[in-house]
Amino acid sequence: MNLSFFDQFTSPYLLGIPLILLSVLFPALLFPTPNNRWVTNRLSTLQLWLLNLITKQLMIPLNKKGHKWALILTSLMILLLTINLLGLLPYTFTPTTQLSMNMALAFPLWLATLLTGLRNQPTTSLGHLLPEGTPTPLIPALIMIETASLLIRPLALGVRLTANLTAGHLLIQLIST
Repeated sequence: MNLSFFDQFTSPYLLGIPLILLSVLFPALLFPTPNNRWVTNRLSTLQLWLLNLITKQLMIPLNKKGHKWALILTSLMILLLTINLLGLLPYTFTPTTQLSMNMALAFPLWLATLLTGLRNQPTTSLGHLLPEGTPTPLIPALIMIETASLLIRPLALGVRLTANLTAGHLLIQLIST
């Protein structure tokens, strides 16, 4: 029995071992092992089919230069999928309900997106700091406001994602008691 509503977010232990380690290390078993053949069994066939499906869906809206991100985006999708699916198992803990995990994923991806945009299209990226048709006296204040908004964005999105996940778990806990 839970002592409070927030006890459901503590990492459970089995024989003194935190089950978070199991839920983080178990997805490594799902990744294909190096072999001299392309397809060795049904599991690797399923993995290749899933990898191809995800890559195809991710790359449809991107141009050819964006396809170099396929491996990073696909591995991120598979990581999030396996971690969240393992969180559905009994007595396991979902790491994506923690703000630290969400921020550790959000900040580098936001920074990579920002720096790639500034490197490849600097005028377009900087143009987003000033809306078209802004009156001249408002330009300095608006640029500072938009810059602050741009810098705070990963923190705000990470907190919102964590709050939504936590609220869902709290709602399930409240309904079940």
